[in-house]
Amino acid sequence: MDKVLKIKALKFPDIPHYEWEGEILHQTSDYLLLLCKPGRKLIHHSKNKVFTINNTSIEFYSLKEWYTAAMEIKKEEVVSVYCNIAKPCVFNNEEICFIDLDLDYVWEKNNEWKVVDKDEFEVNSIKYMYTEELKVGAIKALAKLKEEVRKGNFPFNNQFTFNLKTY
Repeated sequence: MDKVLKIKALKFPDIPHYEWEGEILHQTSDYLLLLCKPGRKLIHHSKNKVFTINNTSIEFYSLKEWYTAAMEIKKEEVVSVYCNIAKPCVFNNEEICFIDLDLDYVWEKNNEWKVVDKDEFEVNSIKYMYTEELKVGAIKALAKLKEEVRKGNFPFNNQFTFNLKTY
């Protein structure tokens, strides 16, 4: 599969935040797995800038769970994982969109997993008027994500159905 999709991150409720492109590697009714190649352009609407991303990443977009995961690849191995707590993604065959809820769970090679952007979550929950249900959902999603990582469930077990050497 080398169908290219636009990936759109939104701020609540549907404010453009940033976007880039990736190719579908694998698709199920539960998730999409995309390849994002070096040299891709990231349009950052919130900062009104365009960045060139020079790494390869394999990106997981759940259509059911409240998170996304981007796994940075260098020399045939995952060297970092960046998970966004987000509403389940919406996929329409041309693009995949998610509402970024600020909380992130990240891992870098030789380091422990850590939660980042708690302050941003607090500020944005006021700025964007997150509902109580949305705030509770984000906190629950972070706890569930931590448990999925702890258990080594896909996509956090590095047992991908493709060969990292090709990326």
